[in-house]
Amino acid sequence: MRFVPRCTAAKGQRLFPRLTSCFMLSLAALSFQPLAYAQQNDEEQPTTNDDPVQTFNVCKQSLQQSAIEAGITPAIAEQVFANINYQPRVIELDRSQPEFVQTFPGYFSKRVNDWRINKGRQLAGEHKVLLQDLVKQYGIPAQYLLAFWGLETNFGGYKGKMPVLDSLATLACDPRRSTFFTRELLTAVKLLEAQSLEQEKMVGSWAGAMGHTQFMPSAYANYAIDGDGDGQINLWDSEADALTSAANFLSQLGWQPGFRWGREVTLPDGFDYSLLGYSKRRTVSEWNKLGITRANGDALGSSDMNAYLVMPAGHEGPTFLAYPNFRVIMRWNNSEFYAIAVGRLADRIAGDGELVASLPPLPNYRRDDIKAMQEQLNQKGIDVGGADGILGPATREGIREFQRRSDMIADGFPSLAVMQALGIEVTPTS
Repeated sequence: MRFVPRCTAAKGQRLFPRLTSCFMLSLAALSFQPLAYAQQNDEEQPTTNDDPVQTFNVCKQSLQQSAIEAGITPAIAEQVFANINYQPRVIELDRSQPEFVQTFPGYFSKRVNDWRINKGRQLAGEHKVLLQDLVKQYGIPAQYLLAFWGLETNFGGYKGKMPVLDSLATLACDPRRSTFFTRELLTAVKLLEAQSLEQEKMVGSWAGAMGHTQFMPSAYANYAIDGDGDGQINLWDSEADALTSAANFLSQLGWQPGFRWGREVTLPDGFDYSLLGYSKRRTVSEWNKLGITRANGDALGSSDMNAYLVMPAGHEGPTFLAYPNFRVIMRWNNSEFYAIAVGRLADRIAGDGELVASLPPLPNYRRDDIKAMQEQLNQKGIDVGGADGILGPATREGIREFQRRSDMIADGFPSLAVMQALGIEVTPTS
C-alpha cells in the first residue's frame, strides 16, 4: 500500500515535531496503553490462557482506535491495521536468552574485518561529496558514518526481514513492554502516512528497527532527514537520507567535532588495574603522567579532556582510552564492545593499521558458567548481586576483588584462571 502524505518535510528538515508542525504531534501524546491488561507492570509476564492470536486481534482493534485518536486518518488506520498480523516468532525472540556469553575477541573479529574495511573505503569514494557536506554541516567525520552503516546493516546489505508494523504491534500487545512498543507502533504508522511509505516495504529487525541505519520509529521521527531532496524521508531506499539522518542523530546525541572516539594504549609495568572503568575518569594529561602511552609508544600528550580505560579482553588483550565521543557511540548502542568496534572500524576505513595488541584466544562461556562464578563470588562474601549470567559492572568489580585476594592481576576479567580458582569447570568452546 502507498499513501499520499498530507505534508512532507522540505529538504534538510527532520520529520517532526519541530520542523513539520502541519501534521505531526509530539510523542508525549502517545503515552497510553492499548488494553486494560497492558496496564500491568511492563516486566510482568502474561497470565492469560487465551489463544494468543485471538487476544492479539482484540488488542489490535484497540490500537487502531488509539491511532485514530492520535491523529491518523480513520480510513488509513483501518487499511493499515487490517494488514497487521501477529508474529509469534517476535515473542520467542523477545523472551530468548543466549546460551553463550559473547567474548570480545569473537565479537570484534566478526565485525571489524577486511570485507567491511574495504567496502567502507569504496563507499567513502562513492559518497565523497555527500560525506564532505555532512562533515561541514554536522561535524561527523565520514569514517564514523560509514562504520555505523557497516555494523548496522552491512552497508544496506541486510536491513532485516520482519514486517515492522507486525513486530511492533505484537510487542505492543504483549504486557512485558507494552507502553514503549505502543508508542513506537503509533509513531511508525504516523511515519507511514506522513512519508507516503509502503507498508509491505517497511521491514526490519524483530524489535522494529528500520532501514540502512536501523532506526527505531521514534529515532526516525525525531532525527531522520531528507538528504536527497525528494520531499520524502525513506531510510530503506535512500542512502543519502540514511547517512544524513545518522549524522544528524550523532550530532544531536552530543558528538564533539574534531575529536576521536578514543585510541588503543599501552599500560606501564606495575599499573594499578583498579583505575579501569568509567568511574575512574581522568584527563588525558593525568593518564600521560601515569605512564600510559599510545599503542606505538608515543606519549599521549597534554589535554584536559576526560577519558577512561576500557580493557574488554583482560590484561592479555588490548586496552583502549575512551574519550567523550565513545560515550556518544554508546548512546546509539549501549555496549562497550559495539563502541570499540565502531571506533576501530572507522579508524581502519580512514587508513589506520591493525591493533597492536593481539586478541587472546578465549572460550565462549555459557551463561551457566557465569552464573556459577557469580554464585561462588557471593558465597565468598563478594557481593555481585543476583546470579544472572551477565557480566555487568558489579560482577567485574567482584572479579577484581577476588583477584586481589588471590594475588592475581586484578583486571576484572573472568579468565580461565579465575574460573579454575573458583572451582568452576569450564569446557572451552569455539
